[in-house]
Formats: sequence, C-alpha cells, structure tokens
Amino acid sequence: MPSLKVVAIILIFGYVTCGPHTHKKSGAKETVEHGAYVPRDSNHFKDGKHDYEFDHEAVLGSHDVAEEYDNLPPEEAKKRLHSLALKMDANGDGYVDKPELVAWVLNSFKSLTEEEAMEELEDEDGNADGKVTWQEHLAETYGMYEDDILQTQESAEELEMVQNDRELFTAADLNEDGTLDKSEYPAFSHPEEFEHMHQVVFDQAMKKRDKNKDGFLSFEEFVSDTHGSAPIPTTEHYAMEKDRFKNDYDLNGDHLLDKKEVLLWLIPDNIEAAENEAEHLIDSSDDNKDDQLSIEEIVNHHEIFVGSEATDFGGRLQDSHRFEDEL
Repeated sequence: MPSLKVVAIILIFGYVTCGPHTHKKSGAKETVEHGAYVPRDSNHFKDGKHDYEFDHEAVLGSHDVAEEYDNLPPEEAKKRLHSLALKMDANGDGYVDKPELVAWVLNSFKSLTEEEAMEELEDEDGNADGKVTWQEHLAETYGMYEDDILQTQESAEELEMVQNDRELFTAADLNEDGTLDKSEYPAFSHPEEFEHMHQVVFDQAMKKRDKNKDGFLSFEEFVSDTHGSAPIPTTEHYAMEKDRFKNDYDLNGDHLLDKKEVLLWLIPDNIEAAENEAEHLIDSSDDNKDDQLSIEEIVNHHEIFVGSEATDFGGRLQDSHRFEDEL
C-alpha cells in the first residue's frame, strides 16, 4: 500500500486529479483538489454537515487522544478539559481569547503531524531501529529495491513517483546520512508543512505543469489536467478555477503565477485554518458574547472541545444498528 505521502504526490502532481488522501487515523486531510494540498480543516464543514471530530483533534492534538476522550464518562472528560483550558489561558487571566486559541490550535496541528508521521515511520522501519532508509521506503511502499528500478516493468508514471519520492527523501535528510530519523521523517511524510521542503514541492509541480518551461504557470497550465486538457470554458468548474486564479493566487495581476504565487496555491495556510477554528470554538461556546471564553464556558461546552461517551453515544448507536442490520 503506498505511503500517505506518496498518495499525496500521486494526487498533487497529476496521476489522479482527485481522490482520497487518507492518513491512517481518521480526521486528517482526506482530499487533494486540483493539484494543491488541502488544509486540515477542509472537511470541517462539508455539504452542510459539521465534523465534530475535527474540533476534538484541533483541541487535543492527537487522533488517539481524541478517540480516548470519546470513551470517557462526561464528568471525567470535563475534569480533564478543565486542566487543558487552564493551559490554553496563556496569560492566566481566567479567559481564553482568540489569539490564545489560535496558538493552541497551531500547536495541535504540529502534534497531529508528528503523530501521523511517527505512525508511518513505524510502518516503514523494517528493522525497527527508529529510522527509515531509502531501501526500506522502497520495499514498504513499492515492493521493490534499488536494483529493481532499472529492471522494473512498472509504468513510467510509477517510476516518476519513485523519482519524486527520492527527491523528497533527499531534501528531508538534513544530516545527509541516508536515513530519516524521527526529527526528519515528518518533512518527508508532510512536505507541505515544512518550509525547507517547499522548493522540491514547487519544482515537481512545475515539472508536471509548466509545459512551455518559462518558469511560470499560465491559467491554461494551472487549470489543465495531466494530459494538458482544460475544462470546457462554459462549465461552472472552469469559471470557479478562473476566479481562484485571478483573485486568490495571481497577486500581481500579470496573468501568470510565479514561484511565490504557485506556493500560495500549493501550500495550505495553517494559520488561516487555526484562526477559523478559533472563531468557530468561540462562536459555539461564548455564552455571554464577550468574544472570549471563560474556563467555565469551555468546560460547559465540553462536547464541542473534546467529546465523551455522552456526545459519542449517537454515533456508536448508529454503528450498532448498522452492525445488527449486517447480521
């Protein structure tokens, strides 16, 4: 099974135009749209439905801990959340304001990346020495070794995937020892979240899309699929992409995307995602509408922040009914 990062590369650089980008734990980034990594909050509100699991993970910084809270009695969840809320209150004034929540959520995002990366590292670490070699990655992800690459019967697309992986592996290997340890592997598995990886992300995107090799992306190159075909100009999709190109990415209005603008498209803004989440948490829990949360307000709305057996009951009941139906 391809690693999470490889799946992302497939989607980002054109082997598939859309599809699942699923981390091994639920609630992480699930799709890549038109070439760009999507932010962690992409599925927070989808089709008018609210994904409460995202809130819990954004507060707790761990898929595993969020699942643990789902199985806690409400009073225990409230007790633990009270301790967390005191830590969110960085200046100790008894309230958690938006900047404090933003800082907390950003730190949670980093923790989620670390957790996801360590799980993937463990899967690829064949000899369990806490590091991943290029050979281990090849074996786990592609079922081949270095010597097999020249003799492989795989398609040119899969060979390109291997080459892209090799470039990302090299960029992540900061000490150049040929392995990725626990401090380096997250950049390999989540290159969009590490600035020192962005040059490789940019280069690989341009290699795939910059057809005239001028170092810029025109709208036609931006909107085209991997075969160079653009959507029909009369479709809503075409109009939406044109609007995004013009108003979201083409900052200088020259009808081309330079490196800075391409990266603006490719790389999600975690700060914006954290700000949106902080606003959501405040809007959902600020009973007296003073634009900040007291410790009491946070605890009183524990189902929004962390969940518990009470708030997970409906989901587990639905699962139980589905299991009974299957029987």
